[in-house]
Amino acid sequence: MGIEYIMVIVFIIGYVMIATEHSIHINKAASAILIGMICWGIYAVWPAEHLKVDETRSVHELAHDQSLHESNPRLSEYFVTEAHEYDKEVALDPAKYAGKEQIPASETGTYVQHYVEHGLSHHLFDIAGILLFLLGAMTIVELMDAHSAFEVITSKISSVNRVKLLWIVSIVTFFLSAALDNLTTAIVMISVIRKLIDDKETKWIFGGFIIIAANAGGAWSPIGDVTTTMLWNNGQLPDSMALITHVFLPSIVSLAVPLLMASLFMRGTVTRPAKIEAGSHGHASAVSTFERNVIFALGLGGLLFVPVWKTVTHLPPYTGMMFSLGIIWVVSELMHKKKNDENKKGLSVIAVLQKIDTSSVLFFLGILMAVAALQEVGHLTAAAKFLDTTLSGNMYTINVSIGLLSAIVDNVPLVAAAQGMYPLMEGTHFAVNGEFWQFLAFCAGTGGSILIIGSAAGVAVMGLEKIPFGWYLKKVSGYALVGYLAGAAVFYFMA
Repeated sequence: MGIEYIMVIVFIIGYVMIATEHSIHINKAASAILIGMICWGIYAVWPAEHLKVDETRSVHELAHDQSLHESNPRLSEYFVTEAHEYDKEVALDPAKYAGKEQIPASETGTYVQHYVEHGLSHHLFDIAGILLFLLGAMTIVELMDAHSAFEVITSKISSVNRVKLLWIVSIVTFFLSAALDNLTTAIVMISVIRKLIDDKETKWIFGGFIIIAANAGGAWSPIGDVTTTMLWNNGQLPDSMALITHVFLPSIVSLAVPLLMASLFMRGTVTRPAKIEAGSHGHASAVSTFERNVIFALGLGGLLFVPVWKTVTHLPPYTGMMFSLGIIWVVSELMHKKKNDENKKGLSVIAVLQKIDTSSVLFFLGILMAVAALQEVGHLTAAAKFLDTTLSGNMYTINVSIGLLSAIVDNVPLVAAAQGMYPLMEGTHFAVNGEFWQFLAFCAGTGGSILIIGSAAGVAVMGLEKIPFGWYLKKVSGYALVGYLAGAAVFYFMA
């Protein structure tokens, strides 16, 4: 068995451990962290085998290897850059490099190792941005909860009918996700349903539909899902109105169909949690209506400001989230500065940070690191090429398959692979604002709902509500799959 397959086997074993968390009694965060580190360890120990690099050849020879350029353009570009930099040093001091005008083959292994380290740094930068974004959003939402700010929303929702409430929560999630993003919206809406529903099983069902709704709502908005944002920023879908026009209806169908199905089987009413004067954080009684409303406005406004910040500054979204957190932090400190320690205890960001579910953040880190390792050695690109070859280049079946695959692995590297495989070609489905890219935005955005760890929103809800992988698979995945296929069919007939 080749070394390249061992990493895949480790990933699958870890995936099964995550899925059977409650049976094996090992926290999913531990399994995720373990497979992430093992995958990178395997890659780092045997990088040449994974990258198909002949270490008997010099860097200069590899820089001009056309077959390497075709199989791994980024690695080839790295060798070209290193060879060019070495040539510049030789030109500046030829006497020093006399007899060593080229990098000797004995050093190729060192350069390959440096390439692995650069790849790790590149992925860690992106992953750290996601984790900081998640940490900031969770902190803002927890601070809003500590001030009972969500009563501004829950007080307007009087229905206890399960079906009606499910529709209300799902529709709010759908449109809020388009304005925020699916990850932030999922965190916010979980906090909302905690105030509306007491029964754990019912909360899990609602949590599952929040995932479906958040991913569906994010698919048709250029700022609603990271993959849609990628297509928007990289020039495949620069026309926001064209994206909305073609993807909105399939997205809403992908939510409406599961809701209609659930409405046939769901009966009865929900039980509201007992209203405790002190609130879930124990200090809501010390918060005035004015203070609650200020924190609600600042919290929601801060979350909505994140995409504006990104558009204006072109900085990563986590910087906007941290800016919003800084604002609400300062305001909350000033708001409570005159209160005694007992009344303001639990209302500060410092206190709220102690309540953040750190295991969910570590779970994110492990999963994203494992997927990054698979991406780095080319497994995901190979999977995308396999789909292209097997499906004879049919844009509909390719995108539907990418959506299904995104339920297993992160949709970001899959979309990135598709962007690299298909250049923009006017007069075809691959043109700017073309049907391929529109359908890719829908499929990559909504396909992740089929499994709970297939999307950022799903992973967040899984961590916050402790929803088991197997439970979601039995109770929610069927709804998500039918909705996904129904939305894809609508897009097909609209085309």
